[in-house]
Amino acid sequence: MDLVRVDKWLWAARFYKTRALATDAVLGGHVQVNGVRVKPAKDVRVGDALQIRIGTIEWVVDVRGLADRRGPAGVARALYEERPDSKEARERQVMQRRLAKPIGADLGARPTKQDRRRLDALRRAQRRSR
Repeated sequence: MDLVRVDKWLWAARFYKTRALATDAVLGGHVQVNGVRVKPAKDVRVGDALQIRIGTIEWVVDVRGLADRRGPAGVARALYEERPDSKEARERQVMQRRLAKPIGADLGARPTKQDRRRLDALRRAQRRSR
């Protein structure tokens, strides 16, 4: 096997859970082969460089093996080698996300039942004064 479709390879390498998701990602421009946007039927070869964006995470990998069937995770990891700068950037991004405050953390504690009743009373008073 010298060539494999890029969508099949992404699925076999376990970047995407289904082949349909891999196809949609390629069509959406989230995957580039050797720096060029491609279609799902594009063939990949050993030695090709792939840029894969999944959500906010970007992978830059070199193809080391080919497979058109999905296998165990260990076999899938052997199909590619992530570039060191890509791995470093990805790990840095994961660390920043862990250290960031979750959305809504600055809003304070959840209102109690008493607080909610006070808010409702204020809203009712505002409606009456209009």
